[in-house]
Amino acid sequence: MTAAHTVLLIGEDPGLVDYSDPAIPEGMNPDVVWDGITEAQRRFETIGYRTDLCLTDLGETAETVIAGKLAGARYDCIVIGAGLRLPPANLRLFEKVINAVRSGAPETPIAFNTRPEDSPEAALRWLGHA
Repeated sequence: MTAAHTVLLIGEDPGLVDYSDPAIPEGMNPDVVWDGITEAQRRFETIGYRTDLCLTDLGETAETVIAGKLAGARYDCIVIGAGLRLPPANLRLFEKVINAVRSGAPETPIAFNTRPEDSPEAALRWLGHA
């Protein structure tokens, strides 16, 4: 039996997101984001993939948190959430995330979701199952 793929989902803590930012999709709030994360993890599980979740703050410890997560496991794909990359105000944080991933997992494909629940589609584009 082959080992299941493992996907790391990286996102900003849903409680810290500025949902008033026009770059954030309409209707998003912490409950919607958590529901989307839960749905994505359930969908990954149904196709035999394991997921780990890595939530960052607004940048103060994001690199350290990501480095710690990457030091403790190997991932087949890393999905970076839209909430980290869409708002222009998050540009510096997004750069920190990308550089932490590049440093900690240089060979691992990086994918980007558009909403929490489409993380499986993002990962599958890079794992050859799209």
